[in-house]
Amino acid sequence: MNVATGLGSNSGLYVCLKQRRPIRLDAELRCEPGHLLALVGPSGSGKTTILRCIAGLYRPKMGQIRCAGTDWLDSHKGIELLPQQRRVGFVFQDFALFPHMTVVDNVKVALTNLEPSLQTQRALDILRRVNLDGLENRFPSMLSGGQQQRVALARALAREPAVLLLDEPFSAVDQVTRRKLRLQTLQLTRRLNIPIILVTHDLDEAAMLADRMCVLHKGQTLQQGTPEEILERPSSTLVARLIDIRNLFEGLIVEQAPDRCITRIICNQKTLDAAYFQDYQVGDKVCWCISPSGVLLHSRLRPSKGEKENPLMGRITELITIGGISTLIIAVSDFGSTLTLELPRHVVYRNKLMVGDNIGVSLLKHSLHLMPWQRLNTGKEAHNEQIVG
Repeated sequence: MNVATGLGSNSGLYVCLKQRRPIRLDAELRCEPGHLLALVGPSGSGKTTILRCIAGLYRPKMGQIRCAGTDWLDSHKGIELLPQQRRVGFVFQDFALFPHMTVVDNVKVALTNLEPSLQTQRALDILRRVNLDGLENRFPSMLSGGQQQRVALARALAREPAVLLLDEPFSAVDQVTRRKLRLQTLQLTRRLNIPIILVTHDLDEAAMLADRMCVLHKGQTLQQGTPEEILERPSSTLVARLIDIRNLFEGLIVEQAPDRCITRIICNQKTLDAAYFQDYQVGDKVCWCISPSGVLLHSRLRPSKGEKENPLMGRITELITIGGISTLIIAVSDFGSTLTLELPRHVVYRNKLMVGDNIGVSLLKHSLHLMPWQRLNTGKEAHNEQIVG
C-alpha cells in the first residue's frame, strides 16, 4: 500500500493510514457518497482510531485522507486540516451530549456558522428530520437512550458534514430500541448523499445497514467488500474466524476439472465437489467454508434434486430457534466434526425435526468456498479472536 500514490474517488472518501506504534495501523478503505461502510473487527483492531484519524482527532505517522476531492491529510505533501476544517459529523458511543443544555441548544452548538437568529429554526428543522420535534426543550437526562442517540445524530447532521462517522451508535440502548434505531438509521442514511462510516461489533447490524464491510485486525485491513462477499467468501481463514464462520474445515485438492467447472476436495473421509477454483493445484492443502444457507436439508416429505449434490448424513445435536429461524448443529461422522444449518421454523416443524434425529443434508457446490490453507485454531484461540461470540 503506497500512501504517496493512493488515489480515492473525487466525490467519496479515501483513507490510507500507516504507522507501527503506538497503535499499529496499516489500513486502507474507500466509501462512496450515499454508501455506508461498516468497520468490523475485534476490540483493539483500530476501528475507533481510524474514525479519529478521519475526524482529525488523531494524527497518524503516515497517511492520506481525501474527501469529496479535497485532501484532509497527506503526510507526503505536508497537508493536515484541523478538525473544524474537515466538515465531519461524529456520533460518539456515549453520545457526548451537554447535560446542562436543552435538546435544541445541543444541536445549535453545531450551527455557529449561522446567524444567531437563524440557528433555532435550523435546529428545529433538523430535529424534525430525526423525529424529535416536540422534545426540543427537554434536557438529555429527560430522554430515553434512543432519543439521546437521535439528538447526537441531529447535532452531527447540523454541520452539513461531508462524511458521517458513527462509533457504536446503538450500544447504549436496549435490544428493542436498537432494532427501531437500526431501521430509522437505514431510512435516514438512504437520503444522505455522503459517505457514512459505521463502527460496530454486531455482524447482523453491519449486514443490515452496510453497503460494504471492512474487516480489520490489529490495525490492518484484511478484506473489504459487500456483506455477502465477506460473510460467504472470506479471503482467508483469519477473516473467517473473525466473522465467526462456523462451517470452517481443512481439505485436500484431489481433482481439477475446468471443463466441468469442478474442483474436487477430500475432507477427512468425504469427497466433495466445489465450483472450479483455478488458483489451486492437485495435492494442495486448503481450508474451506460454507454458509449455513448453503447447506440444504433433505426433506422427509418430498425428495429434491439437490440431494445428489455433496450428500451427507448426520445427527442433530443442538436445535435452537430464535426469531423464526432455527439453527441446527449436526454431528457428521464423515467429517469427524459438526456442521451448522439454518432453517425457517416452519420447515423444522413440518419435518418434525428433533435433537437426536438422523438427517440428510447436501452442501451446494457453488456455496462451498476455498481459501489458502492455514492450520485452524482450536476453540479457545478462535473464540478470543472473533468479533462476536
